[in-house]
Amino acid sequence: MVDLRQKPYLLTEEQIAFVETSVQNLSMEDKIGQLFFVIGQDEDQVDLAQFISKYRPGGMMYRPGPAEKLRAQIAKIQDYSKYPLFLAANLESGGNGIISEGTWFGNPLQIAATDQTDNAYQLGRVSAYEASQVGCNMSFAPIIDIDRNFRNPITNTRTYGSDKDRVLAMSQAQIKGFEENHIIPVIKHFPGDGVDERDQHLLSSVNSLSADEWMDSFGHIYKTLIDQGAPSVMIGHILQPAWERKLQPGIADKDLRPASASPLLINGLLRHELGFNGLAITDATAMIGYNVILPRTELLVASINAGIDMILFNKNIDEDYQAVRLAVENGVISSERLDEAVTRILATKLSQGLMDASGHYTFPVPDTITLKSEEHLKLSEAVADQAVTLVKDRDNLLPLTPEKYPRIRLTVLGDTDGGGFKEGGKVTDLFKEGLEAQGFEVTLYGEKGLDFHEIFEEGVADHKAKFDLALFIANVETASNQTTTRLNWIQLMAANAPWYMRDIPTVFVSTANPYHLFDVPYVSTFINAYTGNKGTVKATLDKLAGHSPFKGISPVDPFCGDFTAKL
Repeated sequence: MVDLRQKPYLLTEEQIAFVETSVQNLSMEDKIGQLFFVIGQDEDQVDLAQFISKYRPGGMMYRPGPAEKLRAQIAKIQDYSKYPLFLAANLESGGNGIISEGTWFGNPLQIAATDQTDNAYQLGRVSAYEASQVGCNMSFAPIIDIDRNFRNPITNTRTYGSDKDRVLAMSQAQIKGFEENHIIPVIKHFPGDGVDERDQHLLSSVNSLSADEWMDSFGHIYKTLIDQGAPSVMIGHILQPAWERKLQPGIADKDLRPASASPLLINGLLRHELGFNGLAITDATAMIGYNVILPRTELLVASINAGIDMILFNKNIDEDYQAVRLAVENGVISSERLDEAVTRILATKLSQGLMDASGHYTFPVPDTITLKSEEHLKLSEAVADQAVTLVKDRDNLLPLTPEKYPRIRLTVLGDTDGGGFKEGGKVTDLFKEGLEAQGFEVTLYGEKGLDFHEIFEEGVADHKAKFDLALFIANVETASNQTTTRLNWIQLMAANAPWYMRDIPTVFVSTANPYHLFDVPYVSTFINAYTGNKGTVKATLDKLAGHSPFKGISPVDPFCGDFTAKL
């Protein structure tokens, strides 16, 4: 059974007795309910009291919504529940991960580009403060993945980069910011994303490192944070074949499993080798990367038997509950395994301050919401100033002034809201208005209204008659459920690509993916800004104009190993 005297619980004898008694007294339905971390419910569509009474979930995760509404709903949910729920959100980039009015502080890669761990602490502190205002008590962050593969479409700016030491240091600081504001950190995505070039939302991806390489990188980060008391780990739909083969020599390829259903990776690697004693939660089980492992009714049971304590999200909630219920009734999930999972859940809630040793809800929710938006915005703007990175300026085009380049053609790529996890920071108007305020004449060039004559018949002189400098902005954000995060030109002759860049000065800025040089290695001047919020756009414009120096460092290789991009 679970040793509640050890990290991450460190419970007293009185607290241990409470947890043990609670587990003994819970009905089978109560115990099964605790295993489920369900989708956040909206009282406009669901009777919250009835929902909690029927399903008795152990946790609930919300996407961003209005602060007052969320606060009221969460308060009701906690009031209706026998034991307090984990109320989680993706607090990866700021308080905007839970509330619509929250601060988009900055993507983790932007924080890493400042090379200042205090900024990661402020990210955690600001996110946690704002989240706690509405009763959110858990963060599915920090992301401790290492962005080793520039083609990966999901890690990217959500990570602290490719250097394991920087990832660890930034994660430690972010955790400190969370914990000082009563938010439970959940480190993710075990056994480590960022090696494969594919997205685990769409398939079971692969961490293909050798066992030694893994232990020296991802393993080092996990082991350090576990030793420091990390309370919870999110388990990804990611294979780690080398460790499964090391733990079970001769295992057939067909028997290799993603971590979310692998007893070798959970009980073997995570718990035995790394010494993790805390709460194991799956990544979202709605993902294709989960559902293709086994038939779903078998898979939910296999995950719990593999050492998973909580199942994140559901498909048909009644169907999922029934699958687990039948497995418990038939002994496929043993009473010991069920009690072990529930023990970890209740012990985490107790040790992390969600309840006291009588089961009463003790999370400190303020009487009124105070977001400190102006203070947090200034901190975010300071981070942006430190982060924007000049990757190259081969032809010394900078600074940009109206005297040198009075007419600018502005082309913005991406800038859409589609896809999960996208922050939705539209930058087109911000850049156009900002440039015009500096005295430039700006012409927006887009996919609509393209001129046939220009595309097929105009030459360099024709273009020079229209503009003096071409400025490309790529706001192609990392998003879930997509196969690539790359530049896509208009198929009609790639009409919006800078074919003329050897004749007309061309500057390229990425407000998201730092790897776009892979698709435009020939550009003269390239800048990475990492985040598309207003403060970052302002900082970028200031630096383009020479009003502020570039201060950021590259936390990844922006040249993607391509020597031509350095020329």
